Amino acid sequence: MLKHHIRRQLLVASVAVMGLIGSVGLSQAQSKPPIKIGFGMAETGGLAANGKAAKLAMEIWREETNKKGGLLGRQVEFVSYDDQTNPSLVPGIYTKLLDSDKVDLVVSGYGSNLIAPAMPLVMQRNMAFMTLFGLGVNDKFNYPGYFQIMPNGEKPAEGLTYGFFEAAMQANPKPTTVALVGGDAEYPFVALEGARINAKKFGLKVVYDKTYPLSTTDYAPIVRAIQATNADIVFVASYPPDTIGMVRAANEVGLKTKVFGGPMIGTGFASVKKQLGPLLNGVVGYELYVPEPTIKFQGVEAFLKIYQSRAAKEGVDELGYYLPPFAYAMMEILGQAVEKVGSIDQKKIMDYIHATPFKTVVGDVRFAKNGEWTVGRPIFVQYRGVVGNDIDQFRKPGKTPIIFPKEFKSGDLRSPFEEARKQ
Repeated sequence: MLKHHIRRQLLVASVAVMGLIGSVGLSQAQSKPPIKIGFGMAETGGLAANGKAAKLAMEIWREETNKKGGLLGRQVEFVSYDDQTNPSLVPGIYTKLLDSDKVDLVVSGYGSNLIAPAMPLVMQRNMAFMTLFGLGVNDKFNYPGYFQIMPNGEKPAEGLTYGFFEAAMQANPKPTTVALVGGDAEYPFVALEGARINAKKFGLKVVYDKTYPLSTTDYAPIVRAIQATNADIVFVASYPPDTIGMVRAANEVGLKTKVFGGPMIGTGFASVKKQLGPLLNGVVGYELYVPEPTIKFQGVEAFLKIYQSRAAKEGVDELGYYLPPFAYAMMEILGQAVEKVGSIDQKKIMDYIHATPFKTVVGDVRFAKNGEWTVGRPIFVQYRGVVGNDIDQFRKPGKTPIIFPKEFKSGDLRSPFEEARKQ
């Protein structure tokens, strides 16, 4: 009994000592100045739903990191401003972050139009710049400190669109013509450029190639004009509002084509899925994660569980499949680089990110010289069996079978579109 009592006392004492050491370590981390990470993010305006979802994912990373002691023994603090989805505000935001707030690190807001205006300032200060979903932004700048978390590959315009064409060519009989259409903005322009290159690779004749104003409200005339060309494939590059408009118009007009879809931003969002419901059936859509049994990244399900538990309370994307895992992974990479370098030396951080393969919740990531992924991995699915507008049906396999890339494939293309959309 005496020995048992002594052992128990020793155990209690050791636990107390460990707790004291831990509290001292945390206290020391809290006593040091925080590492400040600055960014603009769309919290109002047209991209607010995406920006808020991305910011929540980043906050989850920050909270988890601080619980573990922060970076370099210092707590992480975010300094962020609402860019209002307005590119003209971005230079002022990053000037304030760098000159007044004296942030240690910067990352970007969401989207090409809001990344590009920050680039000159970031370049002037020689800052490492992790960016969130810009398409080919660094083609204009060739900046060695630029890193892009969007998985399009070393040639982003081609990499983004290649999978759609490879999947579309599974149609029988083999397609020979394609119609290209998109919104009048930077992202669709670049996507359409890639589509032209890939259409040529696959020997397709382009029979329609036009853009429409983003202010468009009636898309039926556009779809009717495309219908008149009898194109075998209809490729659409769009933002969320015109994605909804084009899908609705294709169903309203009764578009007859072998394959309809493309890198339409929005099909991956819970709000768009909820609005369109069964109108998505037959569409070949662009996703970055879906709950198919063929696609498993270490840590992504655990992250999504935390994210989804908070999403409804915070009024952001309920599923979080499209943007949030990549926003979290962007911060994972930056955090790992800072820890391994052992400082916030920008040049060392850049060099480390260029030289290192990273394990993240979105899989293995390695960056090419231009800051894009060395190997791209956009996912194209064909929506099927969608019934009603209940979002929970998308939490299970079967509604979004993957038709590209081959390593994640969980279903075959069904065509023509007018038949596929009835299934």
